[in-house]
Amino acid sequence: MSIVVPLFNEAAHLETTFARLAASVEELGLQTEWILVDDGSTDSTWEVLQQIAVRAPGVQGIRLSRNFGKEAALAAGLERADGDAVAVLDGDLQHPPELLATLVAHWRAGAEVVEAVKRDRGDEGPFKRWTARLFYAAFTRLTGQPLEGASDFKLMDRRVRNAWMQLGERNLFFRGMHAWLGFRRVQVPFDVASRVAGASTWSGWALCRLGIRALTAFSSAPLQLISIFGLGFLVFALGLGLQTLARKFSGHAVDGFTTVILLQLIVGGALMAGLGIIGTYIARIYDEVKQRPRYLVAETTQRLL
Repeated sequence: MSIVVPLFNEAAHLETTFARLAASVEELGLQTEWILVDDGSTDSTWEVLQQIAVRAPGVQGIRLSRNFGKEAALAAGLERADGDAVAVLDGDLQHPPELLATLVAHWRAGAEVVEAVKRDRGDEGPFKRWTARLFYAAFTRLTGQPLEGASDFKLMDRRVRNAWMQLGERNLFFRGMHAWLGFRRVQVPFDVASRVAGASTWSGWALCRLGIRALTAFSSAPLQLISIFGLGFLVFALGLGLQTLARKFSGHAVDGFTTVILLQLIVGGALMAGLGIIGTYIARIYDEVKQRPRYLVAETTQRLL
């Protein structure tokens, strides 16, 4: 079995994290390879990871040339996983490693994907909970892929990992891509634990950008909304035009500066919003056609085959 763990600035507790992970996996009685991906950390995460790799068999450390983001770090690990099953979990222990035994049991029973689903979001504040629900509701409605409570904590059969490898887009959203694959799935609920140390590095702006990238990567519905709004304004304009002509011919026409100004503001705002949506999709196309790699590896703890 392969275990992929993305890391960013986790030197302070990496030894504790790995010890707990290793203890949980040891009980499973499986031959395990560890793929720990340092996503351009600015602390001593890489040095600690190298020390772990020296003394712990089966550990492969990968250091990316800079911070490419968690999605790219996951891709780097998955592309190097050779196990019959591949587990993915965070390095901050908010994904309880003790749950791996349950995931493996379902996999052995025939499930091709075993995904841990958040039953409780832990220490998240009310605003972050609300925005998460809003995003997942919008994603489900626009794409048809339910992601409520989804997390990156998953175990997948090698067939699923090979299928994921065929997805070549550069704008990555692991949860959505994984849901799109299908296969026989089992969900296991879990409560998000408190972080071992530190605080999340995800800012509100970064989460907003991830949400926009996810929605535009998996659905063209926002583009279709522009046509719907345009049709609505056309119907409204026809109605207003007929009313104006009727008032003109009946001799009751009045100056309507307020109406004109409001219409200009509404139409102008709608046009700008529409151009913004189109621009977002063009930016996604621009990123894809450049064909830049998803990430760059600076060094590893062992030679890659």
